[in-house]
Amino acid sequence: MINIGPETLDRTIKQLVDSGEASIEEAYAIFAGYRLVIEIDAEHLEREDGQIALVTLVSLASRVFHGGVYVEGCEAKPLLLPLPLGATIGDAIAACGGRTDEAPTDAPRIRIGSACARRVPFHIRVVFDGWRGGIVPADFADTLSDAARPPAMPLAPVLAASFAVAEAFEHVRAKNPTVGHFPAGMSLWTPHERNWLTATDGSPVLSILPEKLWLIGLGHVGQAYLWCLGLLPYEPSAPLQLVLQDTDAIGPSTPSTSILSSPSMVGHRKTREMATWAERRGFRTAIIERLFDAGFRVASTDPSVALCGLDNIPGRRALDKVGFGLVIEAGLGSRHDDFRSLRVHTLPGRRTADEIWKDAPATDEEHVPDEYKRLKAAGVLDQCGMTTLAGKAVGAAFVGCGAAAIAISELLRFLHGGGLSESIDLDLRAVDHLSAPPSTADMAAFNPGFVFARSSGLP
Repeated sequence: MINIGPETLDRTIKQLVDSGEASIEEAYAIFAGYRLVIEIDAEHLEREDGQIALVTLVSLASRVFHGGVYVEGCEAKPLLLPLPLGATIGDAIAACGGRTDEAPTDAPRIRIGSACARRVPFHIRVVFDGWRGGIVPADFADTLSDAARPPAMPLAPVLAASFAVAEAFEHVRAKNPTVGHFPAGMSLWTPHERNWLTATDGSPVLSILPEKLWLIGLGHVGQAYLWCLGLLPYEPSAPLQLVLQDTDAIGPSTPSTSILSSPSMVGHRKTREMATWAERRGFRTAIIERLFDAGFRVASTDPSVALCGLDNIPGRRALDKVGFGLVIEAGLGSRHDDFRSLRVHTLPGRRTADEIWKDAPATDEEHVPDEYKRLKAAGVLDQCGMTTLAGKAVGAAFVGCGAAAIAISELLRFLHGGGLSESIDLDLRAVDHLSAPPSTADMAAFNPGFVFARSSGLP
């Protein structure tokens, strides 16, 4: 029995309902048939960046491919990552929602490893090197998958995994025969450059990390920020210090888009569950459970950098009014036809927060999908429930994770002497058409505070 309501409907399944393709019951049945196989070769299983790609793929895909996410090539190896997912890679796969039993032979496949012959019509590989990450067809010859190369910057395999799950989802949804047949990716060091696959980007070894951060909003994007931060090579003696701000509890629909949420957390405060996760990772946390608005004032001892994952306009308009030296904000599309799009802003910039974020139109009955009107007529929803459900965003965890990797890379690039982007616009269905104009803000005097990265293991 499906519990139908504004706080219970799976946000990714909602795409089929809002587009008019299926009723809610039909949409859940369609998603129950989505299966995915992830394969990893022995060399990459023993690399930290290979394991990052694997656990990120499983975590994201398990929220979309409800028929099962199967992992092939998983041997009893130690987990090399600092995430609190268990002692072995098998523990981590299970914790992230994956399976290691016999995989179906006809399901789409994502490979971590060197080029190989295609086994099914949709068979792609994730590739990453330095600050570059993306996807290629399984039989595509490349130089990014060499197991002898130095480990990639941790967010490059995260980005590649996000692109890969997006591509696999597009395959099962659209049945487009060209999906999965072309490379797609980007450099997190030079996001404006399009030759990410064939040319080195001059990126440095990751040696400096942020000391303190303020995270505003702990839902879809906010939890993806934490996932990405958790993969960075912090020394245990110099842990990341976090302020975590949110007012909401985890609801039944939250796990569909939020990478660190599980059904067991439903009803619990986001701040407290995320603080528990962060502290298990080894970070230090403080929590704030009040709405973020222009009434806040950042003290000299507070983090001077904020990562914003808010989905409300009043909060976003306050971002440049409270005293942060740098704000990096990631926003996502929310409709059935644009939920794969993302935009990252940095503040200060050419425009103020008031100029960037205008009032959003309210949902009126004329724009309510027919399925919600049918549920109202059947007495399942009342008028308020109908319009509230119609106004809830469509979302997918792979979009938020990609946005978080890009946003945090902006800060890492700044710490390593590179420039900020004014904004980054990207649609995961057309990665090669991203826009990333450089920021013109004078940040020469701004010191956000930093610590040195772990000298061994990940660079």
